Amino acid sequence: MSEQYLTVTALTKYIKRKFEQDPYLERVYLTGEISNFRNRPNAHQYFSIKDDRAKISAMMFKGAYQKLKFTPEEGMKVLVIGRISLYEASGNYQMYIEHMEPDGIGALYQALEEMKQKLKKEGLFDAPKQLISTFPKKIAVVTSPSGAVVRDIMTTIKRRYPIVQLVVFPTLVQGTKAADDIVKSIELVETKGDFDTMIIARGGGSIEDLWPFNEEKVARAIFEAKTPIISSVGHETDTTIADLVADVRAATPTAAAELSVPLLSDEILKIEQMRLRLIQSYIRKLEVLSQRLNRSLESYIFKQPQRLYEGYAQNLDFLSERLTRSLSERVKNEKQNYRLLTYKLMLSDPSHLVKQKQDDLQTLNQQLQTEMNRFMENQIKRFDYAVQSLDYLSPLKIMNRGYSYITKDDKVIKNAEQVQVEDLVHIHLHEGSIEAKVVNKMEE
Repeated sequence: MSEQYLTVTALTKYIKRKFEQDPYLERVYLTGEISNFRNRPNAHQYFSIKDDRAKISAMMFKGAYQKLKFTPEEGMKVLVIGRISLYEASGNYQMYIEHMEPDGIGALYQALEEMKQKLKKEGLFDAPKQLISTFPKKIAVVTSPSGAVVRDIMTTIKRRYPIVQLVVFPTLVQGTKAADDIVKSIELVETKGDFDTMIIARGGGSIEDLWPFNEEKVARAIFEAKTPIISSVGHETDTTIADLVADVRAATPTAAAELSVPLLSDEILKIEQMRLRLIQSYIRKLEVLSQRLNRSLESYIFKQPQRLYEGYAQNLDFLSERLTRSLSERVKNEKQNYRLLTYKLMLSDPSHLVKQKQDDLQTLNQQLQTEMNRFMENQIKRFDYAVQSLDYLSPLKIMNRGYSYITKDDKVIKNAEQVQVEDLVHIHLHEGSIEAKVVNKMEE
């Protein structure tokens, strides 16, 4: 019966899983007022989001909270994005907030976040970036023809690298038609096809002012461009989608200009230093080669060429003599070995070898018996006693005392009737056998 009852932990885990598997609760966009807020420096934040009729607990991790560009306050109306889940320890459901912003411009922020997620999934942000040309010949600047931005870029580039050709493409950078005009200017730069770098720049402003650079069409135009692009839109703290898609992001238009070109005076100085190093290197190289040539000309090889091979000729004679002596010694040794082996072969006798092996076997048996442990000593004594008893009864033992037996045609002769005079018989002794001829027989 108790198996039908759940534990509180099991039920809580089940409910939490329901929350986390619900696709509608994975990403929730919520608007309301901040309640029960108390700022905890360098820590997670815990508060509530409420409206006139309901309230929900909320928490924001330290990493997400530190990215906020405003300071939340009690009663502030905000737009939040996050997920709904269950905190198991208390059993309360709450919202885990990933992004929060003041209400009013929330629709734009929401659209911006959605666009970022879409383009990120398509890989526009993480695609390999093009390298900016180190020594560009021609740079395109896509920006408003009036204002401080274009002047800053032109002044900086002229000061740093006056030999580059700078072409400004007048472009709307604010308003409802700005996005189309930006795309048109990018396509125009691409049509020319002879630009090394493209700078897309705009001064600071509100999110509404910068919105054309968050348009999908602008992002795709930047992504598809073959010319490396430096994006400088807004202030250093502003980050648009154009900045994320571009090959390089600059904090300010001046920084974009500095990234697009090197400092000509530094490059000229580097060239001069490299020229001097190259000259010095060649001078040192020529000195080394001249010294080597002089040493070679003074060498005996050129003055007395025959000395070049005198040593080789002497070595050849020495090696020839050594080879002759070595071969003679080798032949002599081989002959001596041959005579020795022949003598050993003549002296070798299989019976001696058998006896030696029997002796070796007996020695090994004795060594084996010696190495046996104490536990086996009793068994060895019993075994030796049994062997001795059998040895006394063995026919070989009897034959050892001088007895023998006679066979004829491999049959043992037990009486005189089995043989005839003149028959050949074999007398088997303890060691060896004798072949005999019957000259007489006596029967009892």
